[in-house]
Amino acid sequence: MTSPNSPEPVPDVEPTTSAPHVRAVPEYPSHRWGFGAFLLVEAVLLATAAFVGVFLGRGSLASLPVGDVLVGTMLPTLFAALAALAITKLRGNGPVIDLRLSWRWDDVRVGLKFGVLGVVCTTVGVLVWTEVVGEHNATSAISALVHDKPMSVSAAIAMFGYLWLLGPVCEEIIYRGLLWGATERLEWGKEKWGRLAAFVLSTAVFAVSHLEPLRTSLLLVIAIPIGLARLVTGRLLSSIVAHQMNNFLPALAILLTTLGVVSG
Repeated sequence: MTSPNSPEPVPDVEPTTSAPHVRAVPEYPSHRWGFGAFLLVEAVLLATAAFVGVFLGRGSLASLPVGDVLVGTMLPTLFAALAALAITKLRGNGPVIDLRLSWRWDDVRVGLKFGVLGVVCTTVGVLVWTEVVGEHNATSAISALVHDKPMSVSAAIAMFGYLWLLGPVCEEIIYRGLLWGATERLEWGKEKWGRLAAFVLSTAVFAVSHLEPLRTSLLLVIAIPIGLARLVTGRLLSSIVAHQMNNFLPALAILLTTLGVVSG
């Protein structure tokens, strides 16, 4: 006998759908978290960033030690993602069901395809955007932090691993996971907002939440293929893979720059 709060088994077969490019997803047990959970996670992210900034802040950005740069870059997003996972356990059915976070090779393949699309879109977007704002203003926040800051090989590899692999996992849990799931629960009249609304809102919030106003339009271009991967499969792994694909070249460029292999 199962308890009233026990999740129903998740069906392994996807039903058919009339939409030609968006796969239908099976019905999942409902969860008890919504936008409040996402706002709480965003508060954790901002509070952690503020705390780390106050605790580590000693002078200008250029004078920050390498260790402080690593901690300040990684901790806020990592803590926020852990808070999101905890919420799904405490107020829902866990991340596998609530965030659609499961392993499927099909999702990896879809993520790789949208990742390639993302690299193309990002490359074109960066070229156009740099022409508009000028090369001096085209530097991302993380690039500015590590500019002219020599790193040990271990520190540079740690930064590369975070930017390429771990950071995208954390951000996808927050935006295409928690925010997406909260948006899908919203109703307009008697109709749920659904996956298209979740795609639009999560893409916009992802771009704005980086708190780099000048780069928001570029971040929108970057975010669209990543969100499309989530929209097409209905699961989170595909957008994680697409995000990692998109981050690989920028992360590699920062790695080579911090090691002094190429000039910044």
